[in-house]
Amino acid sequence: MTLLELKNVSVHYGRIRAIHDMSFKVEEGEIVSLIGANGAGKTTTMKTVSGLLNASSGTITFAGEDITKMRAHIRVVQGISQAPEGRGIFPGMTVLENLDMGSYGRKDRSGVTKDLDRVFDLFPRLKERTKQFGGTMSGGEQQMLAIGRALMSNPKLLLLDEPSMGLAPQFIRQIFKIITEINNQGTTVLLVEQNANQALARAHRGFVLETGSITHSGTGKELLANPAIKEAYLGVG
Repeated sequence: MTLLELKNVSVHYGRIRAIHDMSFKVEEGEIVSLIGANGAGKTTTMKTVSGLLNASSGTITFAGEDITKMRAHIRVVQGISQAPEGRGIFPGMTVLENLDMGSYGRKDRSGVTKDLDRVFDLFPRLKERTKQFGGTMSGGEQQMLAIGRALMSNPKLLLLDEPSMGLAPQFIRQIFKIITEINNQGTTVLLVEQNANQALARAHRGFVLETGSITHSGTGKELLANPAIKEAYLGVG
């Protein structure tokens, strides 16, 4: 079943066109990776899906409903949650307070408790540091917190924008392992990532963006094996 579909979507910053006639689908239960160079339009795509940016044209459909003009906070209620580039945690709040913010607007308190347990199972370090202020945590711990906070809304679709940025190698491996576990638990994932090797190795399907347009698509394995992708994004000549 198609969970998310972008059809001929364009996005502008003033007169500058950041995305041009982009179309792709995310099927329920997938990990889909978007890769590309800086400025290719990856983060713009994520912000457009989450509602932080408005599409200039085209349509966005989620779970069969047209959400093109839906406001961002309503999209969260509908089941789209994002862990943004740069993490965006609340540095002056504790770990538990940050996680509580992720459940803002939910009325099913038993469900919130269940999702908090899920986050602590995925990220035991967060459970150990519930009273620690977010701003005093390491980069890897803050990334865990950002993903955990996004999961607290119980999303159908989890948007992850550059989850490995600035992290030490051991944290990168851990974060990608957890992303796979989140997907195995039933959450669909749309992933933007500079680490193309890790992103495509975990992805069911992937898309390559260049200057706001999709230039290549295929399964993660197909893109990993593509000579042009290897040379441009995987450091293999």
